[in-house]
Amino acid sequence: MKYKRFIKGRLLRLQSFFKSWKKVVSLIIVLLISLILLVIILHAWVANSYSNKKYESVEDVPEDKVAIIFGAGLREKDPTPVLRDRVKVGVELYNAGKVQKLIMSGDNRTEYHDEPTAMKNLAMDEGVPEHAIQPDYAGRRTYDTCLRAKKIFKLESAILVTQSFHMDRALYTCNSLGIDSVGVTADLEDYEGQTWWKVRDYFALVRAIWDLNVDKPDDVVLGDVIEL
Repeated sequence: MKYKRFIKGRLLRLQSFFKSWKKVVSLIIVLLISLILLVIILHAWVANSYSNKKYESVEDVPEDKVAIIFGAGLREKDPTPVLRDRVKVGVELYNAGKVQKLIMSGDNRTEYHDEPTAMKNLAMDEGVPEHAIQPDYAGRRTYDTCLRAKKIFKLESAILVTQSFHMDRALYTCNSLGIDSVGVTADLEDYEGQTWWKVRDYFALVRAIWDLNVDKPDDVVLGDVIEL
């Protein structure tokens, strides 16, 4: 009899335990769905807000003094396909007379990862003269690149060069920091891991909104003004 009561008691406890966990799991699922919906809504809002500032063709972009090309990683010191295409579109802008200067912005914290130099070398191989290229060696992320463009290079306006999956965040960041920016997309091919880039940037946009409106990071590398 005692044995039966013991088993029954254990079963009741186990049942109660699973009911509690079911509530916790349900709450987690609701929170995740809410987060995803928030991310989608924020991205749609930004994309709609800057829809009139995005161009797919170099020919259609209004002229400006400077184009900013954002870093996108290296493979054994050579630009990734994503970065290579950004530089190519920057070169097209220069050759079409749309800009006078190309800012090559990226990370160079180690001797084995120097994005601006790799970008500069590629542009020069494509015929852009060295005097028309300005490396930005502390563009570690989009926020840093845009803030340095404002604080170091004193830009009031610019053409941004990046892929469509990154364009909304780039436009939002630079415009929010006081640079009247338009963008031309560098989608010259399909990229390996492109779906991951898109998903990543959806969530990175949330961080950008937080950085620009709440946190305002103070770890950006600044320095003396550089006249372009």
